[in-house]
Amino acid sequence: MQGIGNRAIVAIGPELFTIFSTTFAKHRHRRWGEPVKLTLKLKSLKRLSWPDRLWGIAIMTLCLVVLLNGRPQAMATNLEGQTWTGASFPVENFQAYTSPFGFRHSPTGGRGYEFHSGLDIAAPQGSYIRSWWGGTVVEVINDSGCGVGLVIESGDWEHIYCHLGGQVHTHLGRRTLIDRRGGIQVVEGQSVPSAARIGRVGMSGRTTGPHLHWGLRYGDRWVDPALVLRAMHRDR
Repeated sequence: MQGIGNRAIVAIGPELFTIFSTTFAKHRHRRWGEPVKLTLKLKSLKRLSWPDRLWGIAIMTLCLVVLLNGRPQAMATNLEGQTWTGASFPVENFQAYTSPFGFRHSPTGGRGYEFHSGLDIAAPQGSYIRSWWGGTVVEVINDSGCGVGLVIESGDWEHIYCHLGGQVHTHLGRRTLIDRRGGIQVVEGQSVPSAARIGRVGMSGRTTGPHLHWGLRYGDRWVDPALVLRAMHRDR
């Protein structure tokens, strides 16, 4: 296997595979659990035997890990030395954790696996979402994946909230999340304290039911929110 930029070239028996990682090369944040898309190009000399096919599956799985450059990693030891007394659980009226961090089958009917960059927390539609930590709203999101969402920066941490209710308005180049029924108005550049109500659970974006998609990044790495919640619980 040879790595070149955002691709890997793999020789398996008589075949030459070039595997491209298109998602992380183009989109640094990719916060809302959209699929990790891989394009497989095959230069065929003759058909692979079954043993070579099995080896191919194993090697391509390894390539996927290499291509992602360790991004979906979060070691519990990285969290033990931090103090979590200022953190807040991010949603009211908790019902269940419905989809964990990591690779999963597509919940919306897509083929194959995708990398889910956060933790899905089910709650009744309209339940309030609270800021996990005090910080600055650096982005109000409005797209087909995350739907209506927020990105809050707290030092080296970014916390991402997706599938909120309300609408996004733009004025003088700044976006504002407005949820009039919930009494919510959050604008880019605004400071928010820990546990502040910043939105409500909705059905915007790519979702199969009302829930909060909660993502965490430390520096340039995704962190499993479940590890953070366990650390918060130990710190009580």
